[in-house]
Amino acid sequence: MHIQPITPEQTHALRHQVLWPDKPLAYVQLPEDADGHHFGVFEGENLVAVISLFVDARGEARFRKFATHPDFQGQGIGTALLTHVLGEAIRLGAHAIWCDSRQSAADFYRLFGMEPEGEVFYKGPIPYVRMQRRLP
Repeated sequence: MHIQPITPEQTHALRHQVLWPDKPLAYVQLPEDADGHHFGVFEGENLVAVISLFVDARGEARFRKFATHPDFQGQGIGTALLTHVLGEAIRLGAHAIWCDSRQSAADFYRLFGMEPEGEVFYKGPIPYVRMQRRLP
């Protein structure tokens, strides 16, 4: 397994397959993708996990479209990738990080010191919660 920067376009297929397979591919393409930092986990030549990081001028970081191929979930790949992204956020000068988490994944983000903020909201039928934490 190795983690490396990738292009926004390299994230699209896995984002689509894992997060929103019932939507058109364009649904997982973000207008701000060109401004982000995108990372992928490779097993050999296969891209098996992706995440996109955005850091604004105020020093707030947000990660989006975090997806791990179902065949590779539960193997520590997502943990390694999120750990990497937290380090990148700090390196880029962020003082806080957040994401919109599917409610079903909130406990995973708690392992990284993230806490829910605000009310549950929905994207289609899926409940979400904003998860956040301060960075050193």
